[in-house]
Amino acid sequence: MKKNLWLFLCLPLLTFAQVNEKDSIRVDLSNPHATVYTHLFFLQKDSYQPKKASKTVLGLSEDKAVEKVIKIKRVLDGKGLFVDFNKIPSNANYKDTIGYSSYHRYVLFPQRMPQIYVEKIANKWYYSSETLASIDAIYKNVFPWYVQRIQNIIPDYGHNQIFGIEIWQLLAVVLLLMLSVIIFFLFKKIAFKILQKIQHYITKSNSNIEVDKVLKKLAHPISLLVSLKFVDVIFPSLQFSLAINKWVFLGINITETIFWIYVFLKLVKVVMQIYAEITAKTHNKLDDQLVPILNNLLTGIVVVLGFFKMLHLFGVDTTTILAGATIGGLAFALASQDTVKNFIGTVAIFLDKPFHIGDWITAGEVVGTVEEVGFRSTRIRAADTTVFQIPNSKLSEMVINNSGVRLFRRYNTNLGLRYDTPPELIEAFVKGIREIIKSHPGIRQDAFVVQFTGFGDSALLIMVNVFFMSLAWDVEQASKHRLHLAIVKLAAALGVDFAFPSTTVTIEQFPEKKGLLPKYNTDSDAIAKAITNVVEEFKSENLKE
Repeated sequence: MKKNLWLFLCLPLLTFAQVNEKDSIRVDLSNPHATVYTHLFFLQKDSYQPKKASKTVLGLSEDKAVEKVIKIKRVLDGKGLFVDFNKIPSNANYKDTIGYSSYHRYVLFPQRMPQIYVEKIANKWYYSSETLASIDAIYKNVFPWYVQRIQNIIPDYGHNQIFGIEIWQLLAVVLLLMLSVIIFFLFKKIAFKILQKIQHYITKSNSNIEVDKVLKKLAHPISLLVSLKFVDVIFPSLQFSLAINKWVFLGINITETIFWIYVFLKLVKVVMQIYAEITAKTHNKLDDQLVPILNNLLTGIVVVLGFFKMLHLFGVDTTTILAGATIGGLAFALASQDTVKNFIGTVAIFLDKPFHIGDWITAGEVVGTVEEVGFRSTRIRAADTTVFQIPNSKLSEMVINNSGVRLFRRYNTNLGLRYDTPPELIEAFVKGIREIIKSHPGIRQDAFVVQFTGFGDSALLIMVNVFFMSLAWDVEQASKHRLHLAIVKLAAALGVDFAFPSTTVTIEQFPEKKGLLPKYNTDSDAIAKAITNVVEEFKSENLKE
């Protein structure tokens, strides 16, 4: 009996103590943390005092202020924006979070809801005039006109709960998923048609099978993004709790980020596919090497940006990481100057285009065919199939002799005849070489020189200067072979000999010995017949080839 009496006497005291505890929490507007805490604390179920929460609004009547603060909280809850008080500054002179250093303001969610922020007015922090002006429009977007109508037509049993979730909410989720699937398949076809139109507009050509495959793969994630956007817009209308909305919208944002990464990766592939087709139509093969370099560069940019976006979704301060990456990148660049130089050299090569793939070049001591221009170095294959890797930084500074851009390949040589060759045969030999050159299909007919140019140490010099029309090294060698062989046959037919370094001792009288000097036939008819036979034989061989 005494215990019950004491309980009866202490119960009012306990109740009074709880009321005083709630009343003891004062409205504090001294800094961003205090203002946001005051707003959200006095709108919780166990501490619901909207008039105190309305003190965070300046310049409105109490009723209007209450309406505004309730809408702000409902918007945050509806979009799953969980306020982490540990991250809100408690500095009364805090400068703004998005770069306006001359203003004292704090934006709660700069990326997802930049319109809602608090600012310092006089010596206190209040929700900004921009927030109050835009909150009605934001609220209508988050909770459209049909939300209240749906609430009105829901029967009483629809509010029964299963695992803390009302039945009408579960049915609405199922309906929302069905509609998103329908939107996905519908927009997938629309997106593919739009991408085809864009591709045709850019390239001025009809898409082929390979491009269509890539466009279909690109249309798939785009339609998924549209479906996710539909869910993102409609889901707040279902009025789930903040705890559920937080995880749902986190999942939606993560999925959207992954799909956006996928979309941009596929977009890079589409662009590179189109660019590869364009470069394939050009004679310049150097731009073909640009395709894999650009593909790797753009892919890396997409992956890095997507990585930072994912970190931001999980609450990681990407600004700090970027600052650290910048400092680390500077240190890395200083430590790898050669790599930076090679990259600059690569850019210089692609801009200046001193050679193309397949050109025969001379760069310093290296002579060979350009096979590949990479991100760091250029690969050149010599005539003996040796491969040289020259760093692009050095190659861009070298004097490059590009034989591949010649209009023709010049060939100059001297033929040496014996000093005892008669003038008639010298003239006939020169004439015969000219006729052979005129019959050669691989030599320019309007720019060749064949002349008796001088007297060597042991030979009479016949200069042969021609221009081969083919720029290919192997074709040039084949043309030389045919020319040389025809000249040798001409010399044999005329009976002239090629000289070689020698010393001749002449003995005017030697008993019973005949002279070793060759006997030359200088008959004009025989000479003309020999030249005609050699030239005709050369022409017939050209026709066979």
